[in-house]
Amino acid sequence: MKNLKLFLFAISSLFIVSCESTTIQDISGVVTNPTYNLHIKPVMTSKCTGCHAAGGQFPNLTSYSAVKNATQNGALLCRLDASCGNIMPQSGSLPQATITMINTWATNNFPEN
Repeated sequence: MKNLKLFLFAISSLFIVSCESTTIQDISGVVTNPTYNLHIKPVMTSKCTGCHAAGGQFPNLTSYSAVKNATQNGALLCRLDASCGNIMPQSGSLPQATITMINTWATNNFPEN
């Protein structure tokens, strides 16, 4: 009986831990007024420009105007949510909070600062 209780406790603990968020962005508040310099650029730098820089994969995502253009023409957002092909970044999907933040930035007319 003791082994059964330990087993059930272990399974319950694993279940609870697996339900936890794995990213700060998943548990932090929603960014309602994102700007390129404060919110979008750090995401692009950490998740995108390793491949999408000058001389790399199209589109180049190293500047405000390039990210704005890629967002306006749909190339960026459809890759982030995989609605137009393979998901980006290749390392795995961004947290939904980050995708929503980028969508909000576009909806708010791409504020830079």
